[in-house]
Amino acid sequence: MRRTTLTTTEAPAGALGIIKRVIPYLWPENDRPVRIRVVAALVMLVVAKLIAVTTPFFYKGAVDALAPEVITPAWALGLGAMGLTVVYGGARALNIGFQQLRDVIFASVGQRALRRLAAETFTHMHRLSMRYHITRKTGGLSRIIERGVKGVDFLLRFLLFSIGPLVLELLLISAILFFVFDVWYLVIVMVTIAAYVAFTFKVTEWRVRIRKVMNDEDTDANQKAIDSLLNFETVKYFGAEAREADRYDGAMKNYEAAALKTAYSLAFLNFGQALLITAGLVGVMVLAALGVQRGDLTVGDFVMVNAYMVQITMPLNFLGTVYREIRQALVDMGEMFGLLEQPTEVKDAVDAKDLMVPRGQVAFRDVHFGYDDARPILQGVTFTVEPGQTVAVVGPSGAGKSTIGRLLFRFYDVGSGAIEIDGQDLRAVTQDSLHARIGVVPQDTVLFNDTIRYNIAYGRPNATFSEIQAAARAARIETFIDALPDGYETTVGERGLKLSGGEKQRVGIARTLLKDPPILLLDEATSALDTETERSIQAELRAMSAGRSVITIAHRLSTVVDADQILVLENGEITEHGTHETLLAEQGRYAAMWSRQLSEDEAAA
Repeated sequence: MRRTTLTTTEAPAGALGIIKRVIPYLWPENDRPVRIRVVAALVMLVVAKLIAVTTPFFYKGAVDALAPEVITPAWALGLGAMGLTVVYGGARALNIGFQQLRDVIFASVGQRALRRLAAETFTHMHRLSMRYHITRKTGGLSRIIERGVKGVDFLLRFLLFSIGPLVLELLLISAILFFVFDVWYLVIVMVTIAAYVAFTFKVTEWRVRIRKVMNDEDTDANQKAIDSLLNFETVKYFGAEAREADRYDGAMKNYEAAALKTAYSLAFLNFGQALLITAGLVGVMVLAALGVQRGDLTVGDFVMVNAYMVQITMPLNFLGTVYREIRQALVDMGEMFGLLEQPTEVKDAVDAKDLMVPRGQVAFRDVHFGYDDARPILQGVTFTVEPGQTVAVVGPSGAGKSTIGRLLFRFYDVGSGAIEIDGQDLRAVTQDSLHARIGVVPQDTVLFNDTIRYNIAYGRPNATFSEIQAAARAARIETFIDALPDGYETTVGERGLKLSGGEKQRVGIARTLLKDPPILLLDEATSALDTETERSIQAELRAMSAGRSVITIAHRLSTVVDADQILVLENGEITEHGTHETLLAEQGRYAAMWSRQLSEDEAAA
């Protein structure tokens, strides 16, 4: 049996591969306005840095103008000490102004890139198969996406506007130190920067490994918290609040240990960086002081050298944090891009066409399927639902009844055989058109944490309010809704927990009625209803089924006695089929199941 096996796919290899994945969001094709903004932001960046490296010259000129024994530089003669001070202040203001203008220009580019990436990731998650989602932890998955998007935001801002400008500024200042002062100034600065960068990168790489452990513990703790909150009722039923708190605290204890290692290593990194920067600063200032004593340099030169060293050391101090965060951002983005690289198990064929349902015939032809190779579920299932027929599938738990519904929706591809609707193989049609033409009322109706109106309208978002009311009336839930203080605007809570099981089920029936599809799948559609409501809903479902093809998956045989054909499924095979009366007359497996349910109902009464 051939099936696709999902494996975790790594993100593009290395930092370069990840950066290449980000570039299309920053420099999109066929989007000239965005590209213009990026170029304009880069121009503002270069202008700001050019102003920044020339500002100390005005500082030097002002200091020299204040010293009577020093000849004022020729370029500053017409300005005087006060004028040079004002120009110095103006240059600093212009530097900051151009930096802020750069951020303003680039802000929309960055936000649009984040939105596109988040939307692409979200869409891709929905395209992945059910097999993938049932093996992943929702809390951990949401955390990976959240950290990945934040990582992209950080990378766009700091890689482009911190590391790039820092390199440009260092090159310009190095050139000034070499040509205006002496080669030894440049040597000290280069040795300091090289030692600083080497130390920072080495220690940061070590810290990234610690940080990754901390992230894993954070994800684990978050998953345990979300899992516990999603199962709030179960926790209450078993009085397990203390147990869940201990479980969560255990995960947080591991996170605490990893976080402490991160904090301690940060202190070591900061001290080492400060020591190297201070050594370089002292070395350059000693050279400048000696130059002033010899008369080779003015006090203004001494001040200018100090200003340049401050300009170098301030961004270098930030480099450690930026590099660490960039490395962490690359790790987080790597996990997110790993999700984007996860192959889609069930996907449309290249030449897939929209499903057309002129009649509504559904046919399973020798279908074999298993969720894994070691456990086959369906073994040669063959049956046909003729247009307008209702076919019921019954059998013990684990026989494969719900699997038939999942395959009909093409949540999975069959291992062998085929499923056809009006002669069209489901693998040859688009999934969107397939899903649009099948309505389902599942055994466990899960609702969005929104209003009742929203949840019913989910079946057909463009439906009018009167159509929504009609669907609620047909599902026998309108009276309940009208009695609520907020009526249709009542919020149902997460997963619909504010409603009873029967009320949730009726909302699910209402939204399927509103969808009005040509093919219906009723998966234990009335399992959560009381007997009286079940009978009324069954009447509505029978009315809705008229002229449509219906597959009913049922545990209570009393709900399918009117079916045109009943299939008894056992161990993945159809062992009996026929009408209710025919199967009773055969005195086989179905008759035994019917007799046992009658006995259980009588005992319960």
